[in-house]
Amino acid sequence: MTFEVKQINNPEIKNPILIEGLPGIGNVGKIAVDFIIDNIKAKKFIDIYSKAFPNSVFINEKNLVHMPHISLYYKKVKNQDLIFLSGDVQPLDERACYEFCDLIINTLKKYNGKEIITIGGIGMPKIPKNPVVYCTANEYGIIKRYKTKELNDQIFGTVGPIIGVTGLLVGLAGKSSIPSIALLAQTFGHPNYLGIKGANEVLKILDKKLNLDLNLNLLEKEIKDIEREIKIKSAMPIPKIKTAEMEGRDKTSYIG
Repeated sequence: MTFEVKQINNPEIKNPILIEGLPGIGNVGKIAVDFIIDNIKAKKFIDIYSKAFPNSVFINEKNLVHMPHISLYYKKVKNQDLIFLSGDVQPLDERACYEFCDLIINTLKKYNGKEIITIGGIGMPKIPKNPVVYCTANEYGIIKRYKTKELNDQIFGTVGPIIGVTGLLVGLAGKSSIPSIALLAQTFGHPNYLGIKGANEVLKILDKKLNLDLNLNLLEKEIKDIEREIKIKSAMPIPKIKTAEMEGRDKTSYIG
């Protein structure tokens, strides 16, 4: 699989934390990461293109087309370097997802990256009034670092497989001894639903643990802009798996 990596600039980055949020169920991860990028004014330094991405183009505000891509952004916050992974799409198939995650991990290694945080949504049969954020990781140490009273680490038996970059990046990073954690917020499992409440709960945890000084009041004000961007950009076909309701079980299923 070929990935075209376009280096926009070369910032000095040391021992960063990578935070991933790509389109998926409720677009929880994308909403959360894009909000952080905008709120702290992170700067883009890499664009990634590939034939492994959907065969579509998007229309930008200048009424011109642009190819689907995934980007890396950088910002130093309180003497901690942060890298953000955001984009229009996810890789379409299993092999492409593995190779994309390897690319991201190898890029992080160049900067001696110290850990990874991925963000996603847990698809529920109904809209959750007060979304719960669950976590899982590739080691216990990182769970202890990010554990708060708002974060539930008792996830076994609660969700099905974690499909896509959000899950696979955590698993593959373990093979490279990079501590990684996935933060998964409950959201409605409908393809047109935006998990803004779930994203907000994740943002509260990250704001507290990473000292981001986010203005979370802006999230509600930016809902219309977020909805517009998601409708334009999030055209990724979501893998189909059986939901808990279809299987007649109490478990919920999670995708990307």
